Amino acid sequence: MSRIGKNPIKIPEGVEIKIEARELTVKGPKGELQQKIHPLVNVEQKDNQLLVKVNQPEDKRQRSLWGLFASLIENMVEGVTNGYEKKLEVNGVGYRVELKGDVLILNVGYSHPIEYKLPEGITASVEKNLITISGIDKQLVGEVAAQIRKVRKPEPYKGKGIKYEDEVIIRKVGKAAAKGAE
Repeated sequence: MSRIGKNPIKIPEGVEIKIEARELTVKGPKGELQQKIHPLVNVEQKDNQLLVKVNQPEDKRQRSLWGLFASLIENMVEGVTNGYEKKLEVNGVGYRVELKGDVLILNVGYSHPIEYKLPEGITASVEKNLITISGIDKQLVGEVAAQIRKVRKPEPYKGKGIKYEDEVIIRKVGKAAAKGAE
């Protein structure tokens, strides 16, 4: 049995759930999210809980779908109530970031500034060298943060680049170590 799938999902106050024609809609104080439900997965609402079920829990494919959809629905409920955010840190001499409307302008050591247009449903804020990406869709927030990080990944010698705030960059020793080893 799926350990994640068999747990009921609690619906907090102020969150509405609609299940119509294999489509789940979660509406809360921060916004609305929709998810299509796989034909092998059944979602039912009882009191203030959502129950995710499959027809044959011993089938490996159905068991994996069971846990997947339970996690997706739980993330949707969490997103419309509290939202998600990722923080990115920009390190490097002369590296700057600014926000103009919904376009993030990154000056990260290239001959030209990189412009990244934020998708709908995502907001960003910039404070000195810290970029905060926030939104209600967990997958979209993570994807946008990954795309921004990809513009200039942190390098292992000086740590210059864009990294997640909690990411640890393992530093390498430069050429001086090779000379001292002889």
